[in-house]
Amino acid sequence: MAQVNDLSRSLTAFDPISTLVVVVEMSKASWLVSGVVPGVERQPLKKLEPDATALLRLIERWRSAGWPISRIALAYEAGRDGFWLARWLIARGVEAHVIHSASVAVSRDRKRAKTDRLDAAMLMRVFLGWLRGERGHCGMVVIPTMEEEAARRPSRERESLVNERSRITNRMKSALARLGIRGFKPHLRKAPERLAGLRTAEGAGLPVNVIEEFRRDMARLALVREQISSIEKTRAERLERAPDTGPHAMVRLLARVIGIGIETADMLVREILSRKLRDRRAVARYAGLTGSPDESGLKRREKGLAKAGNARVRRGLIQLAWRFLMFQKDSALARWYRTRTEGPSGARKTTMIVALARKLLIALWRLVTTGEVPDGVELRPAA
Repeated sequence: MAQVNDLSRSLTAFDPISTLVVVVEMSKASWLVSGVVPGVERQPLKKLEPDATALLRLIERWRSAGWPISRIALAYEAGRDGFWLARWLIARGVEAHVIHSASVAVSRDRKRAKTDRLDAAMLMRVFLGWLRGERGHCGMVVIPTMEEEAARRPSRERESLVNERSRITNRMKSALARLGIRGFKPHLRKAPERLAGLRTAEGAGLPVNVIEEFRRDMARLALVREQISSIEKTRAERLERAPDTGPHAMVRLLARVIGIGIETADMLVREILSRKLRDRRAVARYAGLTGSPDESGLKRREKGLAKAGNARVRRGLIQLAWRFLMFQKDSALARWYRTRTEGPSGARKTTMIVALARKLLIALWRLVTTGEVPDGVELRPAA
């Protein structure tokens, strides 16, 4: 039975006689537009400047070139430009779709020709197959609203800032290690005051250039810390004022689970749990926590995680799984993990933590969608 949100094929009947099919191969410098116009034998191909208005004029010109058109279906590959063009076209009556880049099968030749013209032809083939309702040609991406995209920005910005903080700190520690200095923590607030007292392995103070470089790095660290704190404070204030419905209610409910903070709850809700995924398999697949079996004839082996989904969700869940074992020791999931890893014949903990992360994700998805509390999981009192 076809699912309502099944994006692996079109659920609308395709009439090639009255449907104008358009694909756009997008790049930074230009757009290559290819079309299948009913009543016109050749497939037109036009190169445009990256201009949505010019694209809409071209579509209208093709629409009046052949037989009467009742449907315009346009698709382009997900990439640098995101979803603004799809939203812009939908608002003007064009049926726009965004093709998932990894769902398009490409030639496995070691050296193959690749041009915008060939890519446009390939996109047209897979899009026509998708419109016919055939599986396996390509998959579409859910087009988010501008509000949904904006809601993900604080969590992603904070992750970028945390990575920047780690990068600066690690670079400073490496520079100190080359001078024979260990144990100094450059990320502390009083670290700039202690620079002058540091001594190298030879007993001398730090060179002037090194001190100046460290002071600039510490100034950047202070700025990054301030920005991270500002993001966290603003998020907490908005969540406090937000209505107790939709994603806000999901964040509040997840934050009640002991071991899950506001940051993790917000990331999980914005990135995956607020999406309308059809079942638990789709949830695990979106996070990239499913296996990738390799079977051919008598050969049977598992290549590990598919890693085809959202990398932020996958990293956050594996970190959360370790933390879950600390704060939810009496839960059914923690007991399940311990029974399979303890003892001389137990499985590797790093392997089983991925399985725990997958089970934990499905349990949290059920918690925020149906209210089913995982067995043995302790919740904080409701605020």
